[in-house]
Amino acid sequence: MRGARHPLFLTMTTIGFIGAGHIGSQVARAAVANGYEVVISNSRGPETLTDLVAELGPKATAGTAEQAAQAADVAVVTVPFKAYGSVPVEPLAGKIVIDTNNYYWERDGHVPALDEGRDTVSGMLQQHLATSRVAKGFNHITAADITTTGRPAGTPGRRALATSSDHDDAAQFVTDLYDQFGFDTVNIGPLAESWRVERDQPAYGVSQNRDELVANLARAERATAA
Repeated sequence: MRGARHPLFLTMTTIGFIGAGHIGSQVARAAVANGYEVVISNSRGPETLTDLVAELGPKATAGTAEQAAQAADVAVVTVPFKAYGSVPVEPLAGKIVIDTNNYYWERDGHVPALDEGRDTVSGMLQQHLATSRVAKGFNHITAADITTTGRPAGTPGRRALATSSDHDDAAQFVTDLYDQFGFDTVNIGPLAESWRVERDQPAYGVSQNRDELVANLARAERATAA
């Protein structure tokens, strides 16, 4: 691993998942493979996660969203964007929260602040979780690729993923986690710039190395309502 390891890696053992869909379950698989304990939750209740917990093994347990948030040293929010207001606030206070969300107006309904380019998906989650430290992560990679396209550091053409945060330690945590999972990182900067890696932008959903990701981020053009 390049550079100093994030201090949370020295003590952190548990990642809590608010949401256990395609992206959430894949990040959980990668986390368990890298030695983390995980507590996963979804909107339907812990009893619906029996098969996933059995697959993940003894490092995984299921709980409610509140229980996953409370148990988390770091949390991953991976729910449909329209549900972000239901993410527990108090048990995530003071914690790093990785936001994988994307805005699909066909599913989520139109949100003027996003349609008009006045806000970002992760910026809105940060407003909801005002006492947490939100960082964008895992939003522009297809679920299956999370556990299949990572490569050791220094591999030529190693795939890169983006992060963004208003908090340096949160962005650094995602950078270190990406490295553990086998990816390079490009830090976009504050959440106000995270639109560059959202839906319909050049960097969204494509496999790219670090230089290609930097170029795609620079090519991004912010869509606004007509």
